[in-house]
Amino acid sequence: MPRNKYIEIKPQAPKAKKHRDWPEYQTCKSMTEAIVTEGTEKGELRKICADAECPVHHPKKQRPAGDGRIKAEQEKQRREEALANAVGLRVLSAVAAAVPVRLTKRDLVFIVERLLPQLEERRIEVLARSRGIKKAQASDSIGKLMGAYIHKAEEGELGRLLVEIAILHSARTQSETGKALKEAAQHYKVDTDAIAQKVRAEFAAKEKVQAAKKTAAKAQPKPAARPTTAKKAKAA
Repeated sequence: MPRNKYIEIKPQAPKAKKHRDWPEYQTCKSMTEAIVTEGTEKGELRKICADAECPVHHPKKQRPAGDGRIKAEQEKQRREEALANAVGLRVLSAVAAAVPVRLTKRDLVFIVERLLPQLEERRIEVLARSRGIKKAQASDSIGKLMGAYIHKAEEGELGRLLVEIAILHSARTQSETGKALKEAAQHYKVDTDAIAQKVRAEFAAKEKVQAAKKTAAKAQPKPAARPTTAKKAKAA
């Protein structure tokens, strides 16, 4: 569908109050979903109105005198958005071209520092705990502690940390975590069955020790009760 045959309805509210009455910020009964077929946004869904009789987006009444100014502002905004998108894509391509074949420690630190804060705090704590990083005080920030650790870590450790972050990023629920771990284990040829067997054995050993302690506590004789002062007096 040609661009002049529909009005794209923006999902977000306008930044300026004067733009609230613009057609692209209004909904209507004819509003429907469409798929972008060309350009960098190909495949994405958009809300549009393609009804030529729509009173909201295609009013037949005489347009007010200021409509030309509004249209000019709209065109200016579209041009600025298109320009910003084009510049952003060009910069992204230039950055990608500048990345070395083998990532250096500087590159790894750059990536980890930007991905780590996107994780939930409890997941950052999991990564920290596995590296022996703990809060010395309740007021300490686990994020800052991990940040200090990142700058001291070697390249190999940063690479391992990056893989762990990628796994946690790809999983939001317990089931997704299991799937992500399984895929990672297959990729790196990790024997999950052997790990599971070892963990079960460790749990069984701990439970056996705890059961033995409970049995020993029950078997110990209780200390004899001593008579009170009143009872001693009565016996005398």
